[in-house]
Amino acid sequence: MRPDTSAEHVDHNAEAARLERTAGLYPEDAEHLLLQAAAHLELAGDRPGATALYDRLLSSSAPLDHPHLVRALKASNLWEYGHEAEARAIIEGVRTSAPRDPAPWVIVAEALESHDELEAAQDTFTQAATLLLADVSEPPYSTHPLLFGRHRVRRMLGAPHDDWDTLADTLHSSPIPLDELHDPKRVWSLGSENPAELQAEITRLRAELGTFREALSRPFPVAVLHWPTGELTELLTAYPPLSSEYPSHEEHLATIEASLRELAASGTPNLGIVTGTVPSYEAFAASEASSPADPTLLPQYATTLAARGRAVAWPPQRGVACWCGSGRVYGECHGTA
Repeated sequence: MRPDTSAEHVDHNAEAARLERTAGLYPEDAEHLLLQAAAHLELAGDRPGATALYDRLLSSSAPLDHPHLVRALKASNLWEYGHEAEARAIIEGVRTSAPRDPAPWVIVAEALESHDELEAAQDTFTQAATLLLADVSEPPYSTHPLLFGRHRVRRMLGAPHDDWDTLADTLHSSPIPLDELHDPKRVWSLGSENPAELQAEITRLRAELGTFREALSRPFPVAVLHWPTGELTELLTAYPPLSSEYPSHEEHLATIEASLRELAASGTPNLGIVTGTVPSYEAFAASEASSPADPTLLPQYATTLAARGRAVAWPPQRGVACWCGSGRVYGECHGTA
């Protein structure tokens, strides 16, 4: 697929097949790539095929980085094609396991919500919030969907605002307030027989989904290559001709930020950063039958890492650590104006 091809024109079956092939070439990235492939199969309507990929991951001899996430995705998918009992059992297992990652909680709660199990969805969101946010002064960005989902379900149930709902309102940055976004009348209007109401709601939904469509318009980010200090030292020691590309580590970091800002200013969406390692780069050079000292390989290496799902989105979200690895918040590091 061309990088500028609209997401709505994606051949999901072909993209799933490509990701499966890539997973075979890079076993260390198989979990991430096969999860993406399963998502494409779900979008293509091949839910049994997606389940087969989830089962493939869960039965793998290699330990998974996110086993609860895989189980949650499998449960959500199973319920969509008639396997409710198995889905419920997996959801209960995820809740009992109490993962520290918010993503599985969001997925199982939304699965319950999508099947009108609003009370159970609220309980799941609340259980997760209690576990993950009880002693947190500022909720990490990854937990925001928990709070937004909980707010939405409680709004549908007609529950009064509590402290977590107020926090969700504070964290929400869209121009449309959460109370309006989650207004049950908006949902009910989608079942209205009044053409004017339906058209008005469709127009609003299209506007809200615009940013998501833009983000999905590329199969993987436009990524810039980042070398941590130790890796860059090792790289330049082994391949001195690359010194002209990287005069110093400080200049390397400054160039990354400047390049990304320039791309953003030109209107390029979906930007990211990939982190290189010398062994990985040498393996890539060998696969290309080329020398690692060849500077023209560097952008190709970055693109390959991005295609393997290694890119981290740029710019980082508010309050997130800087991409450079300094340990400081991005806004106080390379994110300063």
